[in-house]
Amino acid sequence: MEANLPKRKETRKSLRIKVISMGNAEVGKSCIIKRYCEKRFVPKYLATIGIDYGVTKVQIRDREIKVNIFDMAGHPFFYEVRNEFYKDTQGVVLVYDVGQKESFDALDGWLAEMKQELGPHGNMENIVFVVCANKIDCTKHRCVDESEGRLWAESRGFLYFETSAQTGEGINEMFQTFYSAIVDLCDNGGKRPTSSMSVGFTKEQADTIRRIRNSKDSWDMLGVKPGATRDEVNKAYRKLAVLLHPDKCMAPGSEDAFKAVVNARTALLKTIK
Repeated sequence: MEANLPKRKETRKSLRIKVISMGNAEVGKSCIIKRYCEKRFVPKYLATIGIDYGVTKVQIRDREIKVNIFDMAGHPFFYEVRNEFYKDTQGVVLVYDVGQKESFDALDGWLAEMKQELGPHGNMENIVFVVCANKIDCTKHRCVDESEGRLWAESRGFLYFETSAQTGEGINEMFQTFYSAIVDLCDNGGKRPTSSMSVGFTKEQADTIRRIRNSKDSWDMLGVKPGATRDEVNKAYRKLAVLLHPDKCMAPGSEDAFKAVVNARTALLKTIK
């Protein structure tokens, strides 16, 4: 008779995690956190002094998660303060302003700083990173497009979200996905699950798209020297076309890069006798 009784659902143990924010000053790190935790936006810029600390509780798949958030100041002056807070971190919110190219270019520097502070025994492969392309409400001033930001993030196995702390767009979805990924990491023994690290494109494809995006002319785009023959141009084009064709390449920005290569080949062949 007891065998027919419904089984009591086991209560999963609550989980405590540590999350930090990283990024240049004035990109909106604190505003993103306030928008999520307090459902409000603070229009006046108030610089974070050193570290701002907070605790919040969230429910992820019927499990209580206690989140310790360390909002780190982005100004170089506070390096000596924030360098103590990188260790024992499960998640990082990495933020840049889509209207400030320098804040996007600085992301590699932030990763380098964290890697340095974690030391030789630190493993950044087992930390969940989410990249927030923030201030997407300021469309007139945008200079870093989605494909460029997404390529940078996804080529490193990071999550990527377009967000606006002012309107709230993308904030809740970002944090829910971010916390779910951290729970998966903790349940996997502190290691990022293999599936979450896989991307649908190669490093060669990602590097090629970046190179094409930054090319100064059609010669540079195809990777041939000025004065190259028709055969050399066509050979370079075929190699890039195979690598970047939208039917085979899933990397963000591949379609635009492929079109640019086609146009570059056409332009060069018109000039070569």
